[in-house]
Amino acid sequence: MIYEWYLERDQDILLLTFLREQGVSRKLLTKVRHYGGKVCINGQEAYMRTHLKEGDFIQLFVPDEGEHETTVPSQIPIKILYEDAHFLVVDKPFGVASIPSRQQPDMSMANRVKGYYQSQNYPDQIIHIVTRLDRDTTGAMLFAKSKYAHALMDKQLQNKTLEKIYYTILTDTAILPSEHGYIDQPIGRTEDSIITRMVREDGKPALTEYWVEHSYPDGQLVRVKLHTGRTHQIRVHFAYMQAPLLGDSLYNGRLDATIQRQALHCKELSFIHPITKEPLHIVSEFPEDFQNWLGEQEVKEGRENARTTI
Repeated sequence: MIYEWYLERDQDILLLTFLREQGVSRKLLTKVRHYGGKVCINGQEAYMRTHLKEGDFIQLFVPDEGEHETTVPSQIPIKILYEDAHFLVVDKPFGVASIPSRQQPDMSMANRVKGYYQSQNYPDQIIHIVTRLDRDTTGAMLFAKSKYAHALMDKQLQNKTLEKIYYTILTDTAILPSEHGYIDQPIGRTEDSIITRMVREDGKPALTEYWVEHSYPDGQLVRVKLHTGRTHQIRVHFAYMQAPLLGDSLYNGRLDATIQRQALHCKELSFIHPITKEPLHIVSEFPEDFQNWLGEQEVKEGRENARTTI
């Protein structure tokens, strides 16, 4: 992989300092130095102590990463929402974990992406997951194609400049205090489980913003933005508000014949591409079970409206 920059400022700066400002770690530079990579200025190989000048063209040649032999490739196709040389965004279905487990070492999205990389003969086949989703959560899932691209996106996650928008359906008993609001409650583990979480005073800070998009006869469609990234954050926060997600049996959500899992979908990813600097907005359309439920509710809503006009 080759990364390229032009120095647009008139400033005396060392090559090493410039690369560190671009998010290139010392570990990556060590790999470049010892495993066949190089750094060039205006086409000539350069030392880290070289002084740059305005207009210099810098190239970083990073050796291929190869692959993790422990990640078993799966031939199950993936639905691609976006792809370039640095990132891949896939549409994750429900019932599939993000990463392999001991029980299912070849059934995760990581395995499917590995199989896709192999089919495309990509030289870099190590899986770098930027945004994970729970097994039964659907929607947009972001992968980086290199350790460097992953590190750049980690910075955006830390700086909260990568925006994830979810849609969920709350059970029909949900009564939120307003059409738009925040749930600002700390989240920690429940004492009797390694899986479930709960709101607790000694938990980690967690902030969820929501907008009620529409109230249907059997539930509310709600848009959600995460300002933090705690495990099960959306599910825990709405359960705390006495508004559990439809189908979320883990947090006392009402079961539903049409949506047989927690009704949670990551619909939008927005971020500034760290390499090209272009804004990206990637959308995952509602999955079939969401669409079926919404269609059923529109029919019921039409019937209710018809009754009120008689």
